[in-house]
Parts: sequence; structure tokens; C-alpha cells
Amino acid sequence: MSNEIRLAFEHPAARADATAPDGPLDRISLRDHIVEVEIGAFQAERGVTQRLCFNVVVEVSPITEIIDDDVDRILSYDRVTEAIAAELADERLNLLETLAERIAERILVEPQAMRTFVRIEKLDRGPGALGVEIVRSVEDLKAVPIAAHTDITPHPHVVFLSNEAVTSPNLPRWLDQLEARAEPVILCVGHSDTPAPQTGHKMTQRRVDLLALEQNAWVLGGRDDRCVVVNTKTELDWAMKNGQISVWAPSKIVLDAVDGPTIGPDDPVALAAWFAGHIEGTDLLLIGVAPPKASPVPVLIQDIAQSGL
Repeated sequence: MSNEIRLAFEHPAARADATAPDGPLDRISLRDHIVEVEIGAFQAERGVTQRLCFNVVVEVSPITEIIDDDVDRILSYDRVTEAIAAELADERLNLLETLAERIAERILVEPQAMRTFVRIEKLDRGPGALGVEIVRSVEDLKAVPIAAHTDITPHPHVVFLSNEAVTSPNLPRWLDQLEARAEPVILCVGHSDTPAPQTGHKMTQRRVDLLALEQNAWVLGGRDDRCVVVNTKTELDWAMKNGQISVWAPSKIVLDAVDGPTIGPDDPVALAAWFAGHIEGTDLLLIGVAPPKASPVPVLIQDIAQSGL
């Protein structure tokens, strides 16, 4: 076995040593850190958890000042495990490659970090460990906004529209008023007046009911060009930062949420309240519907006949 092949299967610490750049660098490492999580692109990987094994090496610039046994003066191992936990909690992912990239980016935000090796392996998908390994440096991330990992996400005003509100001649005027607000706006809708098909099976019915909400979202999208249907967190983030009125298509965010809603899509107002809390909205405005039993954000109620928002 050649040295290159041997190194390919060595721990990332050996890879780091073999490819060390000029100049001294210290290293910290995390070995065989196992977390159970839901991840994967296959249908068989949805709704179940599997073990992931993380091996991470971070090359750091040597500390020139006196450490004095003070943990605040070093890059702590906790920063590595926190980076893993933060990215796993952010949203459900399909690919290990995506997870590895995000962990590497978060680690390299740390001031001392210069280069990192991230290896992630699935332990339960076959007779052996199936995984990926990436190497990233601060030079690789110059084009990536460092502030992406800080709390710069706007807090939106979430509005639930009844079917009567969607078809109301006042809709354009309401949208004018919503556009004038300082915070971004996300619209939610319920089911159409046509009942959704019934499958007689809990899991498949949940998917059908979510798709029924999305169909009605597209109906709203067809009523006014300012209403743009979105279904991913990335799209919502972009829309909120660029002044676009979004209509929430719930399937992906609901199904991918690590801490998903306890209520189902058969109660769309309660689901909208969960969503408002999930994205840290400022409040939830209900137009033409009764309030939910509980809400993580303040609830405002407006009758269809009211003239203003």
C-alpha cells in the first residue's frame, strides 16, 4: 500500500501532519465523537435517526502570550463540538458534504483557526463506515461572509390569510400596507375550500395535507405578483433581507425541522403560529380566522371588514 493510500484512511491528524504548511501550527483534535441524528437523502432515512461519527482536527496559530492555564485564551475543544451541535440543530440535511462544509466554516470563524480537517461517517448504513472528509482553510473562506454565522436574520411579521381574505378585493391594499412595514413579511394560508384527498394512513395524510397548503399558497401567489411562494429556509432568508413578500410553502421546513411542530397541517392556524416562533417572528397577524389555542409569539386579529392592518 502506497503512502498516499495509507494516509487517505488515516485519522485526520496524520493527514494534517503530512500536509502541514510552512511555519509552526498547533493542532487540537476531536476523535470518534458520535451523535445520533436524522440525516440523509433517501426516504428510508426520514423519520429515523442514525449514528454519525465525527473526527475533526483544527490547526491553530501558536499562542504567543502566556496561557496561564486559562481556557478563555485558547481555542477550546468545546468550540468544535458546539460547531457540530449548532449545525445539526439548524435544519435537517440530506448530505454529509453539506454538513461538513458548514461545520468547517463555523470552526474557521474562530480567530486562532487556520485550517481544519472534518471527517464524518455514517455508522448504520452498511457493513462498514460510509463517510466524507474535507479540508478547508481560512484562505478558502475569504469569499464566504463571516457574518453568516452571527444573528443577522431579520425577524418577520407573519400574516395568516383566510380564503376569504385571499380572494378579497382588499388584498392589493393590504399588501401595499404590508410592504410599507419596516420588518419583512411572510404570508401563510390554510387549506382550500376543496377537501384534500384522504389516504387513511397517518404519515401519508400528513404529506397530502402539507401539499394541500402549498397548493393554496400558489393560489395566493397567482393573485398578486408580489406574493412569491418559497419553501426553503435559504429562500426565506434571502427574501427577508431583500424586501420580498413571501408565501410560505410548509412541506420542506416542517419535515426538515429538528424540533418539528407537535400539531399537524390539519390545523393550519396553529401550524402558522409554530412557524412564526420557529423563525423568531415579531408577531402573527390573523385576517379572517380565529386565534390558535396557544402561540409562541403575540397574536393580532383583524376582521375582513376592517379597513386597516
